[in-house]
Amino acid sequence: MIDLVLVEGDYEAIRSDLCSGETERCAILFANQTLRDDGRVRLLVREIEWPETSDYSRKGRLEAQLTQDLVARITKRARREKTSIIFVHSHPGSAAPHFSVVDREGEQHLRAFLAHRHPDLIHAALVVSAGGVRARQLGTSEEIRVVSIGSRREVLFDPLATTDAEVAEQFDRQVRAFGVKGQRTLEGLSVAIVGLGGTGSLAAQELVHLGVRDFILVDPDVVESSNLNRISHAFSEDIGKPKTEIAARYIRQIAKMAQVKRIDEDVMEAKTARQLADADILFGCTDSHGSRAVMQQVAYQYLIPYIDMGVTLIASKGSITHVYGRAQLLAPGHACFTCSSLLDSNEVRRDMMTSFERQADPYIQGHRELAPAVMSLNGTVSSLAVTMFLAVAVGVPIEARHVLYNALTSSMRAVRATPQADCYVCSRRGAFARGDSWPIFARET
Repeated sequence: MIDLVLVEGDYEAIRSDLCSGETERCAILFANQTLRDDGRVRLLVREIEWPETSDYSRKGRLEAQLTQDLVARITKRARREKTSIIFVHSHPGSAAPHFSVVDREGEQHLRAFLAHRHPDLIHAALVVSAGGVRARQLGTSEEIRVVSIGSRREVLFDPLATTDAEVAEQFDRQVRAFGVKGQRTLEGLSVAIVGLGGTGSLAAQELVHLGVRDFILVDPDVVESSNLNRISHAFSEDIGKPKTEIAARYIRQIAKMAQVKRIDEDVMEAKTARQLADADILFGCTDSHGSRAVMQQVAYQYLIPYIDMGVTLIASKGSITHVYGRAQLLAPGHACFTCSSLLDSNEVRRDMMTSFERQADPYIQGHRELAPAVMSLNGTVSSLAVTMFLAVAVGVPIEARHVLYNALTSSMRAVRATPQADCYVCSRRGAFARGDSWPIFARET
């Protein structure tokens, strides 16, 4: 199976440009190709090229053909940059589009041309109308799924979608809220949770009750006695067991057929971080700057929505002085931690070091002091994050994608930072949609 992954804003630009005139129009997409462990190929659209009037050999209400010179030029560029090509054209009207006989003939010529000049990657065709979108592997009948990523993760076209699958009665109250389609969406998502301590264990609990059935659980740590006040469903006899094991046990108690992949390793290891690319949505439930630096790169590099959460509780001389919580989406169109100035570069450097390197570094002194942690506060923030997940995944009408909670004033406010045009993480000059073509900046073992 193949997924074509577009940024929400790019898809809207394509529809606006190609479907607004009286004639068919074209666009060219350049995409980086990645392969998930489950065998699914993902084409991550990184850039759009809009043909000029002179780039058409024919153009009318029911036809649009690009010149051989343009096709040769974009093929040369794609070979040089090692990217896939997606040929896009519009169809008139408001009905859902279908590929025509003329489309098939044109694609076969393009497929033959690319077979000699750029044969190593998968190429695709996409047709768009006011009524929707459809895609397939270039010159074949193999249709491919189209996914839009931004403030929402939305499947725009799915050739395998069915309308007759039953929904379990246990989800009746949820179906009344966001429909059968929304429930099926939840059941089809692969969700990665990095950090299975206070907030992560609670997020796993909420997600499995919502109907998520495919999990990737990442945490290198085992349960300690000091964790028992906040890890959901951990008992004294679990001390010494991996935190992922406790979360997986609970998930399977609720959903025996759930798919759970446990990774008892550190996300700051490159080999571990790369496995996050198999997820559809990420949850970050860690407390280090280094782990967040790695996860944000994965999110933008592989176009995977990433919801991060954090709790800050400060006490002095036995009195609580500050209680803050945060839930934040990192996705195309939204600022990363770097743009938001939420990462401390010195802390990132420290987190990335091995214990030996920390001891040898003259600028690293002492150890971090453990912060206070209370389960009820973790529960508040994890619920904010999971509710934001419902907004992203199934369209629950909640607009905020970055929420700050102040427990002492009983207040919550939405904020938004502006992405920087030249950010090395979230901009098109940086890691954005690079996929496997870029390394993940993490520890190599």
